[in-house]
Amino acid sequence: MEKNVRDQNLESTNGVCKAQAGKYLTFMLADEEYGLEILKVKEIIGMMDITVLPQTPDFVKGVINLRGKVIPVIDLRLKFMMPEIGYSEKTCIIVVEIRHSVGTMQIGIIVDQVSEVLNVTSEELEATPKFGVSLDTDFILGMAKSGRKIITLLDIGRVLVAEDILLISENAA
Repeated sequence: MEKNVRDQNLESTNGVCKAQAGKYLTFMLADEEYGLEILKVKEIIGMMDITVLPQTPDFVKGVINLRGKVIPVIDLRLKFMMPEIGYSEKTCIIVVEIRHSVGTMQIGIIVDQVSEVLNVTSEELEATPKFGVSLDTDFILGMAKSGRKIITLLDIGRVLVAEDILLISENAA
């Protein structure tokens, strides 16, 4: 099957869109909407007791016991350097599976609220805006236009850098 020029441009990692058309779970942080590839999402759970881990960064809230499995939890607001707010009845944990050098691991990310599963077409995808060389946007797959809103599509495996993942997995163990 031959690819058209738009599809070839979307595949380029040279400052353009790395996202692919497909289903994304969308969620809110502050007043902004973000999306994760649905295949990386394992489940969505309500807030539960989190066991705090000592000597971890502020964004690492601790670990939860999910059906006998210990899962590290991060607050995505704090990871993105947004102000911390109290949790509400809409606050939830999205359990995602990420791959890293040691293998795969499940991590819970705290978000303000889950919105919907959105089917994004290639026509709705746009490149990540350029902000200059000093701002790293590798964790953004691209931008999705849905009606009048713009959704930032995240590469959850790149939101946490390798050092973060190793620190979290060591402390969780």
